[in-house]
Amino acid sequence: MRLDLAVARRFGLSRRAAREAVRAGRVDRDGVPADEPGAEIPEDARLSFNPSRPAKHRVRSRLYVLHEDEDVIIVDKPAGLLSVPTAEQERDTLLARVLDYLQHRYKRRPYAGVVHRLDKDTSGAIVFARHREALHALQALFRVHDIEREYLAIVEGNPADVGTLDADLVRDAGLGKRGVARRGEAGRRAVTRYRAVDRLSGASLVAVTLETGRTHQIRVHFSAEGHPVVGDRVYRRRPGQAGPIEAPRQMLHARRLGFRHPSTGALVRAEAPLPDDFAKVLRELGGGKRGPVRTAEAAAGGPRTPGSPGTREVPREGLRRSAKKRAPPKRGS
Repeated sequence: MRLDLAVARRFGLSRRAAREAVRAGRVDRDGVPADEPGAEIPEDARLSFNPSRPAKHRVRSRLYVLHEDEDVIIVDKPAGLLSVPTAEQERDTLLARVLDYLQHRYKRRPYAGVVHRLDKDTSGAIVFARHREALHALQALFRVHDIEREYLAIVEGNPADVGTLDADLVRDAGLGKRGVARRGEAGRRAVTRYRAVDRLSGASLVAVTLETGRTHQIRVHFSAEGHPVVGDRVYRRRPGQAGPIEAPRQMLHARRLGFRHPSTGALVRAEAPLPDDFAKVLRELGGGKRGPVRTAEAAAGGPRTPGSPGTREVPREGLRRSAKKRAPPKRGS
């Protein structure tokens, strides 16, 4: 069990408060301060919480850390924040916040190697390497797609219960957008697997895993299938339009990230909670009647693997539907 989870349960704290207490050095394990929230401990570990103890680490709180050790740091990126600077050299980016956090926490020159990115308006889990050896190891895992990535997305309409979107992508499909390669056009292989989790009013909540990791892959694939991501103003048949369902941004969240640790080989897995704006849209569309967290937990299994019962393969040319779809729910149901 993670240390922060054990602290939350043992002392009645929220997960965020438990993480902050651990990082501040206010939690002891077996009489010794323990300040790594992601450390694995046995359920019967002897813990003590000292809320009045002066903070050992005073770290700025603009960063939501999901996992941290000497080699890697996994953080929860908020929507609206760039992962890394562009040519405009923006100062407030996720990378800048990670470097700022590491510098204040460890009091030495920080290093944060960029392993992968998320779109500005996509939220969720993202990993940075804390030294060059870890960076090279993680980049190698991403190159061969030996990682676990699960997203939650709210898409328009009612896609089939389970599906695989297998269509090559091109870098420029016109108007500066990426797109699906036409017949005979060279593109890069892209495979997206998904499972419908909840049927909403005019939309569906889907859990998505990636076999490949192309830029804008999920957004392009679902748009080509006729089910654009809710709130996506770029990959719609008429770019710039908000679509029939109101949302403050594209409803795409990187929920889970897992990989083999670059030093130990042990499985590292982090989950980013649903952000408030995503949960709000979900509720407004009638989803998660037991609460958005329960709905998200239903997605934990992720899409089925190729060849499993109920999985459908969609032709790479045009993403034509090839499976019977579930009837749309009646309004108010």
